[in-house]
Amino acid sequence: MEGNALAQRRDVTVFYDERVLAHYPDSNMEFLPGRLDKRVRAILSGLNVQWKYPEHPGRMTAIMDLLAREPIPGVRIEPGKAATLDQLSRVHTTSFLDDIFSLRNKSAWLDVDTTAVSPGSVEAAEVAAGTAIAAVEAVIEGRTGSAFAVVRPPGHHAEPVRARGFCLFNNVAVAASHARDEMGCKRVLIVDWDAHHGNGTQDIFWADPDTVFFDIHRASPFYPGSGSLMDVGAGRGEGTTINVPMPAGAGDEAYLKAMREILVPAADYFKPDLVLVSAGFDAHWFDLALNVTYEGFAAMTGIVQQIADKHCNGQLVMVLEGGYNTESLSHGVHAALQVLAGGVPPEPKVCGIEAVEAAIEFHKGAFDPDNPD
Repeated sequence: MEGNALAQRRDVTVFYDERVLAHYPDSNMEFLPGRLDKRVRAILSGLNVQWKYPEHPGRMTAIMDLLAREPIPGVRIEPGKAATLDQLSRVHTTSFLDDIFSLRNKSAWLDVDTTAVSPGSVEAAEVAAGTAIAAVEAVIEGRTGSAFAVVRPPGHHAEPVRARGFCLFNNVAVAASHARDEMGCKRVLIVDWDAHHGNGTQDIFWADPDTVFFDIHRASPFYPGSGSLMDVGAGRGEGTTINVPMPAGAGDEAYLKAMREILVPAADYFKPDLVLVSAGFDAHWFDLALNVTYEGFAAMTGIVQQIADKHCNGQLVMVLEGGYNTESLSHGVHAALQVLAGGVPPEPKVCGIEAVEAAIEFHKGAFDPDNPD
């Protein structure tokens, strides 16, 4: 993406709040005692290496440090805010929220998936969801062309009644519901390209005819094991859930084909008022799940931007999900931001082809018996 030409300068706002750094579970800390703690401790004790919580504050600092070192014209940074109880309760039950709020300033395991909280985690999760809302408000109110919420903990595994997969509150679902209930949006398209299926988002909007959920992910049995091709929603929402499970090793070509030939026609049919992206960057090969490149993430961003331009006056908000290798995460986000700011998305090439073509040119004629050189 270096030196990427600008087709048309666009205004982009990155929403980031340092309070999200306070979420910092440590497996060596004292946790609230209970059966779950014993189960998780038993799992960790069986590992041959010291386990550290993969979802850590360094993910955010890597993104923001790269953006500071390599600023992108047209991209500005604004702070986020905390979500309110009413905003969170649109997608989570009161009993679940009460349980989470009771853990404020405490350390505890919440789930055998090793979802955990530290003393600052509940506030960080409130800020993550609220910052996604702030990004939506800025876009819909016309204060920015598009927005990217750099938040943690991630959200797309969080179900209405359960925290899972490092997620406490479902940030993108909270933002979508706010757009519908408070900002006048009638139809919302959520695109989830995290390597893991967004089981929580699917659950929340399973029977909702006014929210389309498109999820491309590594297929089961890869975590969380949901998101089969046959999962299409139910009731009035039948057909508004679209899953594209991918085999291990799938990369740019497969992802872009799925988006162009499934997502784009679906968007044309649905005609959304707002496009939200659950933007995980763990599909990059550094995270050992799939083989999407930085150019692939840039091209995918170009596709969702075109959808937003066509159907909803460019109203596009990206909300960070996964991505645990800090190098690929930071560079993946940077590549996406370049496109949001007006950069021309590259057309990714099959990995290795350029190198082979260069080698062919270098060796051309070397083994021709009629060529004395």
